[in-house]
Amino acid sequence: MDASIISALAALTGAAVGGLTSGIANWRSQRSQVRAQWILHEKGRRQTLYRDFIEDTAKCYIDALQHDKADIAGLVSLYAKLSAMRAVSSRPVVHHAEDVARKILDTYLEPDKSFVELREMAIDGTIDLLRGFSHACHDEFEQMRPVRF
Repeated sequence: MDASIISALAALTGAAVGGLTSGIANWRSQRSQVRAQWILHEKGRRQTLYRDFIEDTAKCYIDALQHDKADIAGLVSLYAKLSAMRAVSSRPVVHHAEDVARKILDTYLEPDKSFVELREMAIDGTIDLLRGFSHACHDEFEQMRPVRF
């Protein structure tokens, strides 16, 4: 075989391998960028959903502590957000959200609390209905961090 043919084949092979390597690197880079953007978008959506759920929960819970007649509109909004979470959230987040909703319903059946009782609940931490939910959300967001290479 002629040396010039071997040299030309080696050059073509080198160019093909280099081009393929460059193409794969670009594809992987673009793929990781798209994934990072999707994670940021999804994280923002969930943060909004969780914030709204927390606000609705706080309103319903304080209403349940002070009244025996349920705030139906507030509960409907709360359960709508809970259903949205079932579609996008991790199981621990949904589980804690369901526990919160159940506790609110149970609280409506308890005797109304006076301001002094509410103050005592705030001091001893029993009024914090959302602690487990907040921790579950935090853990979920930690797991959503994009992987760095």
